[in-house]
Amino acid sequence: MRAQAILKCTECGMENYHTSRNKSIHQERMEVTKYCPKDRKHTLHKEKK
Repeated sequence: MRAQAILKCTECGMENYHTSRNKSIHQERMEVTKYCPKDRKHTLHKEKK
Protein backbone atom coordinates (compact mmCIF):
# COMPACT_ATOMS: atom_id res chain seq x y z
CA MET A 1 0.00 0.00 0.00
CA ARG A 2 1.41 3.37 -1.01
CA ALA A 3 0.95 6.35 1.28
CA GLN A 4 1.35 10.06 0.59
CA ALA A 5 4.31 11.73 2.30
CA ILE A 6 5.02 15.44 2.74
CA LEU A 7 8.69 16.38 3.01
CA LYS A 8 9.58 19.32 5.26
CA CYS A 9 12.89 21.21 5.28
CA THR A 10 14.79 20.83 8.57
CA GLU A 11 16.40 24.29 8.32
CA CYS A 12 13.59 26.66 7.30
CA GLY A 13 10.51 24.48 8.01
CA MET A 14 8.96 24.85 4.54
CA GLU A 15 6.91 21.95 3.12
CA ASN A 16 8.50 21.74 -0.33
CA TYR A 17 7.86 18.26 -1.69
CA HIS A 18 5.01 15.72 -1.89
CA THR A 19 5.82 12.11 -2.69
CA SER A 20 4.62 8.59 -1.98
CA ARG A 21 6.21 5.60 -0.28
CA ASN A 22 5.41 1.96 0.32
CA LYS A 23 4.54 1.61 4.02
CA SER A 24 4.87 -2.17 4.09
CA ILE A 25 8.52 -2.05 2.92
CA HIS A 26 9.71 1.24 4.49
CA GLN A 27 8.18 1.61 7.94
CA GLU A 28 10.43 4.41 9.20
CA ARG A 29 10.10 8.03 8.06
CA MET A 30 11.87 9.26 4.95
CA GLU A 31 14.96 11.49 5.16
CA VAL A 32 16.16 12.83 1.81
CA THR A 33 18.54 15.59 0.74
CA LYS A 34 16.57 17.90 -1.57
CA TYR A 35 16.86 21.46 -2.92
CA CYS A 36 15.19 24.14 -0.79
CA PRO A 37 14.21 27.20 -2.86
CA LYS A 38 13.98 29.44 0.21
CA ASP A 39 17.54 28.63 1.39
CA ARG A 40 18.83 28.22 -2.19
CA LYS A 41 20.82 25.10 -1.30
CA HIS A 42 20.43 21.38 -0.74
CA THR A 43 19.17 20.58 2.76
CA LEU A 44 17.86 17.57 4.64
CA HIS A 45 14.10 17.08 4.24
CA LYS A 46 12.22 14.83 6.66
CA GLU A 47 8.77 13.32 6.33
CA LYS A 48 6.10 15.25 8.20
CA LYS A 49 3.80 13.45 10.68
